[in-house]
Amino acid sequence: MIVRQFISWVRTAPAGERAEATRSLARAWLISDLSADDRAAAEDALLMLLDDASPLVRQAMAEVFARSAEAPAAIVQALSLDQASVSLPILEHSPLLIDADLVDIAATGDCAMQCAIARRINLPASVGAAIAEVGTPAAALELIENAHAELAPFTWDRIVERHGHLAAIRESMLVLEDLPAATRVALVAKLSDTLAQFVVARNWLSADRAGRIASEARDRSTVNIAAHSRGDDMRGLVRHLRVTGQLTAGLILRALLSGNLALFDSALSELSGMPQARVSALLHDRGSASLHGLLIRAGLPESTFAAFRVALEVNHEIGFADTAGNAARLRRRMVERVLTHCETDRQAAEPLLILLRRFATESAREEARMFCDELWADDTVAAIYQLIAA
Repeated sequence: MIVRQFISWVRTAPAGERAEATRSLARAWLISDLSADDRAAAEDALLMLLDDASPLVRQAMAEVFARSAEAPAAIVQALSLDQASVSLPILEHSPLLIDADLVDIAATGDCAMQCAIARRINLPASVGAAIAEVGTPAAALELIENAHAELAPFTWDRIVERHGHLAAIRESMLVLEDLPAATRVALVAKLSDTLAQFVVARNWLSADRAGRIASEARDRSTVNIAAHSRGDDMRGLVRHLRVTGQLTAGLILRALLSGNLALFDSALSELSGMPQARVSALLHDRGSASLHGLLIRAGLPESTFAAFRVALEVNHEIGFADTAGNAARLRRRMVERVLTHCETDRQAAEPLLILLRRFATESAREEARMFCDELWADDTVAAIYQLIAA
């Protein structure tokens, strides 16, 4: 009887009053002890109100039903397909929407709808992948910042591919502690390309020089990231580098000259197709024939073999890097030894000598910066002690 009176009244009531009455009816449907007949009548009335001309009415329903697993499924489904002001609470919270619903809405909805879906707690991997594939940058940012989202590695890669040129996306991803190393490297590559294009467009550098500087910056960052990677993360990184054409002789030599044997081993294992344990055994054999055969199988240029051999010998002499910082920094003594040998080797190609000279300059500058930082730190401590003593 009450529902019948409500239906009669709602046809002529103002929109604001209709919305409040609809909110009350929806709450009654959820929590009141209605008879079966009244419950059915209330649901019919709510279904009728889906056609109300005012979005305020439908929005009131959406706010009440958004978080309930007991809400009428047909009503929730209809509200999820409504305009953004109505559908957002449902898209963000309703447990009644299945993955297929969310994927479809992510593909066809606007930015606000995609963002609402990206904020869902325990977001399934399939929905995250859909947002990464078709979502706006704002939706991708919501996805990145959703600690409850289940994201597959290829989802991260797709976000980088589509939106990695945007600073907000890069910054949000790089602060994540569990971000795969391969994804970090992809972000660095995006940043390098963006900066190179910028300086070329401004006529600050030629395209060739900007490309070379960007490539060297990528290699430095890659070794730095690899220094903090282990196990599957390292293998995923090396696989990514190979697929994207970045696993070059120059990068592998940089890893060895930095004392990063983990990256060096993994790279040769990936290129040669040999198990990493076998590669490590051959490298520790200290026999030139073993190294020569391994480098041939890895497909590296023969002109670089002497550089790899001398670098490995020096590594065995002085020991490998003991910290992540050392494993990311070119070690001056090693670089100078390899450069000296290659400069007297007639088989050393000019591109290799150019690369080694750049490595030598880089390692010298790194050592000078460290020396100056240490002096500054000592002076600061001395000044503090003088203030205390005074």
